[in-house]
Amino acid sequence: MKVVVLYRPDSEYSRIVEEFVHEYKRIHEGDKIEMLNYDSRDGNATASLYDVMTQPAILALRDDGSVLKSWEGNEMPLMQEIAAYTYA
Repeated sequence: MKVVVLYRPDSEYSRIVEEFVHEYKRIHEGDKIEMLNYDSRDGNATASLYDVMTQPAILALRDDGSVLKSWEGNEMPLMQEIAAYTYA
């Protein structure tokens, strides 16, 4: 499983997202979160593939690419919620 964060680095929510991911990585050292710029080629393709309309968005994905859980908007989920999807 993997977790993907789609956000715009130059938006008003960028600091919230970056602090959330930084703190998550500090607490859960072995876990990885992939951060994608919403406006980049990969970010745009990912947003289109998973019908993400709002940013920031967090996607918990299975190994086959299907979505287990998604969060959209400026309300960040609890770190324990994310950790539940990254511990396999």
